Amino acid sequence: MLDRPNIYAGVPLDRAALRRKDKDWLAEAWASPAARVIPVWRTRSFVGGPAESPCAVFTPASLGVEGDPIFLGLWSGAPLFALDLSTHETPEEHPALAGLGRFEDLRVAGPLMEAGEAGLCAYARGIVWWNARHRFCGVCGSPAESAEAGHVRVCTNPDCATHHFPRTDPAVIMLVHDGGGRMVLGRNSRFPPGMHSVLAGFVEPGESLEDAVAREVQEEVGLTVTDIRYHSSQPWPFPSSLMLGFSARAVDFDIRADQDELETARWFDRAFLRDHTPGDDFRLARRDSIARRMIDEWIAAGD
Repeated sequence: MLDRPNIYAGVPLDRAALRRKDKDWLAEAWASPAARVIPVWRTRSFVGGPAESPCAVFTPASLGVEGDPIFLGLWSGAPLFALDLSTHETPEEHPALAGLGRFEDLRVAGPLMEAGEAGLCAYARGIVWWNARHRFCGVCGSPAESAEAGHVRVCTNPDCATHHFPRTDPAVIMLVHDGGGRMVLGRNSRFPPGMHSVLAGFVEPGESLEDAVAREVQEEVGLTVTDIRYHSSQPWPFPSSLMLGFSARAVDFDIRADQDELETARWFDRAFLRDHTPGDDFRLARRDSIARRMIDEWIAAGD
């Protein structure tokens, strides 16, 4: 049993989903003096405080920033909304926001924030991103309008009227080990300099999570695995994934990296991972990721 949730999980929020269809209640909630807003600008989150310890800035709904509010839920009993400000060129200069904070990439600010605030910002980022990219019906191409407080988009074509719901893409992420003191780490060309991480890939239609783990490991590094065990999950709104963590034991050890997926992949000793100094030649995955948690726990298990 994990003693704490992964970063961006365990959000201290009552999503109050049954209120999403109650337009009168939503109007009262938006007008409430207690209502707060999480502004999002082009996927960036609104934060204040010093760079080394940023905090989320939740603004009063009464400040009057224009946009379509998305109801997130009840935070400490108060209504909480997300608001997409992407149409504003310089949102920090808006009179309602000036001097209150700045917009930063959550991938930078999130690991440094209080866990609950980071999770709320992740939730806001994910639902805003989905709404922004589903303005048209995927069935007939007609405009789709927001419904149920931003959690459904409905095709405006009466002959279609398809309801579209927020999408989350399931992805398996797996720590492959040899049953002893080695694990596999790979490097993708899109990673920051020196960064290495565990293997990952999206679940395909008609596939179980365990099947996806075995297939992805075989495709990416040419290894056959067994003893596949679930670890935990993590919402990952970059842009819309749910990371499903597993460990797996390799039954063969000759790595053949898929060059279309990875620049490099190889076995690493626990001692090296425990004692290395991070730098542009080698560093581990980001501290806010489930990948890093699984790596750190595996390293600690050998102490």
